[in-house]
Amino acid sequence: MDADPRIDHTKPHSARVWNYLLGGSDNFPADREAGDGLLHMFPDFAQVAGLQREFLRRAVTYLVAEAGVRQFLDLGSGLPTADNTHEVAQRLAPECRVVYVDNDPLVLPHARALLSGTPEGRTDYIEADVRDVDAVLGQAAATLDLSRPVGLMMLSIVGQVPGTGPATDLVRRYVAALAPGSHLALSDGVNVNPALVEAVSAYNARAAFPYTLRTPGQLAGLFDGLDLVPPGVVSTPLWRPPPGQDPPPAVNAVCGVARKP
Repeated sequence: MDADPRIDHTKPHSARVWNYLLGGSDNFPADREAGDGLLHMFPDFAQVAGLQREFLRRAVTYLVAEAGVRQFLDLGSGLPTADNTHEVAQRLAPECRVVYVDNDPLVLPHARALLSGTPEGRTDYIEADVRDVDAVLGQAAATLDLSRPVGLMMLSIVGQVPGTGPATDLVRRYVAALAPGSHLALSDGVNVNPALVEAVSAYNARAAFPYTLRTPGQLAGLFDGLDLVPPGVVSTPLWRPPPGQDPPPAVNAVCGVARKP
């Protein structure tokens, strides 16, 4: 584990709790305790985490293979796991460029060690708060050509922003700065299940950064002004599931991909 003095071992952090739920080892006792608390109150939480990762794979595959996107800005990327954005993208098009952004100091050493890209492309990491839009975009411009389309990945990140107004403003500021033809891929939890709402409330009582669940309609509103890719805003496992499989059950998270006209 990193000895960075900025890392508070005593409070759970979403990046490390998510890492624990996905079966990783880059977490502390406080993160594992928080993760176990979530699972005790809402046993399907680990499944939701896994389905978010599957959506990332499908969304990036669509953006590269069908939409022709070759640049990605992944906000709130968290700790590296299997099939990160650059791995999925560069398997399909080695020239893809990817910039990751996160504000957990623990992510930085892992990013340096694990997020190496292909020789043809480039993969970089920015340690910053995603809410500092100008700083993030300024640093991302060293790797990405912001005059060309970018895939903006916002998976489980708007939940870190309290209040519907600030979350909407955050999404719109990023989208406004990107070129036409850019795409927003967004997924986040929804507040339709009382057990999940209670579990997240208990987590927030001790978390370093509380998490905000929203209604499906509020999350759908974050795509206003963009052209939604079919099937639109749906439960996360229902977005373009692999062909030939039984339709997966809906979960307490929604997602969508949309193009900036």
